[in-house]
Amino acid sequence: MSLTVTEILGRSQEGQTRPYICRCDDGEVYIVKGRSVPRYQLTAEWICAKLCTELGLPIAQYTMATVPVDIIEADLTGAYQDLGSGPVFASHRVSAKNLMRMHIKRVPQTLRRDIVLFDWWVHNADRNLTEIGGNPNLLWSAGDPPAVVMIDHNLAFDAEFDQAEFLRLHVFSAEVPDLFSDFLLRDTYRTRLATALENWNGICDTLPEDWYFIDTEKTMPANFPFDDIKRFLDRAITDAFWQLPPT
Repeated sequence: MSLTVTEILGRSQEGQTRPYICRCDDGEVYIVKGRSVPRYQLTAEWICAKLCTELGLPIAQYTMATVPVDIIEADLTGAYQDLGSGPVFASHRVSAKNLMRMHIKRVPQTLRRDIVLFDWWVHNADRNLTEIGGNPNLLWSAGDPPAVVMIDHNLAFDAEFDQAEFLRLHVFSAEVPDLFSDFLLRDTYRTRLATALENWNGICDTLPEDWYFIDTEKTMPANFPFDDIKRFLDRAITDAFWQLPPT
């Protein structure tokens, strides 16, 4: 599904990227990332969202949306320039609050393990929560049963990913020792991750042509390293994937 932005309602004051809040032609409100986010990060966001879908993880509903050029040109203040026209990443706005430490044990253990392993897999170091604070990029809805929603994966595939820092700061890092030492679980996850990657080409084919370039004129290639990222993700079937740094 591809939507069209019909109205820009404002800009979020939260998050490093400060995404825009937009209404689309389906009448729903979305959190939208566009021109202000580097192409590498937009591509990482889309790929991770698709991998979450392949794995059945609870990511916020997302889609590719289009911002008409006339909406941007009609703004004389320049407030919408960071959004830009063309294809954007749109995540459905969820009516929920940020997950807090008191919620952690109420998240099913299987889901805690799924999420921490996913982040380890894609080198996403942006789901941190400790006693002194942090931002887990997880939304919490206290229903029956309560629901957890994953958001914000634009910082995945981090070339400077620090394993020790990840294990110290990740909201579900307490699950890692038992998870990584359970050989039956390791085999199960190997199969799940390998299966998710079977649609790698299909995932890449859903990216818009605009995101392959840095500039709107499409003269400067973004050079996202698709082949390198695929090889990086393939490490999930190796023993090295499960090796933790010395403590």
